[in-house]
Amino acid sequence: MIQTTTPKLTLEEFLQQPETKPAQEFINGQIRPKPMPQGEHSLIQGKLCEVINAVAEPHKIAYAFPELRCSFGGNAIVPDVVVFRWERISRTSSGRIANRFEVHPDWSIEILSPEQSQTKVLGNLLHCSQNGTELGWLIDPDEETVLIVFADQRVQLLRGDTPLPILTEIKLQLTVNQIFEWLIL
Repeated sequence: MIQTTTPKLTLEEFLQQPETKPAQEFINGQIRPKPMPQGEHSLIQGKLCEVINAVAEPHKIAYAFPELRCSFGGNAIVPDVVVFRWERISRTSSGRIANRFEVHPDWSIEILSPEQSQTKVLGNLLHCSQNGTELGWLIDPDEETVLIVFADQRVQLLRGDTPLPILTEIKLQLTVNQIFEWLIL
């Protein structure tokens, strides 16, 4: 009996496929769809981009992007928010922003959705850390906690009025409680 195996898709083959809604990620040769953001997730994601960009963009320190595909270390992931230092933002030869970011973010933020596996999302943040990302956050709206992943893969769980670590150049102070207070409209 001849056994055949389906060859694994390469990262480059994955990147040639058309974009989908919801976005798909390519992790360890497998394609995984991201869940569509719901209310809490969407509000936190938008507010994070807004507050980070309000302090970082005017001084060309950094920029926060929602749902930006980043391809590096053999995977293509779509974190909920990525922050790139200004000089590391991918650009074309004319200086315009590039459509493809083939580099790790400086800061990666994931917001846990109800149907998401915390282990898989944490795996994305650890992949970022292993490939040069300085800071990762895993925000869990149900538990009202933020799990921090540092560059050395040290992990810390924060809650309450604990100040959150931010990239050093970004003059922003946030606590865990402040993030979840955004959910009250």
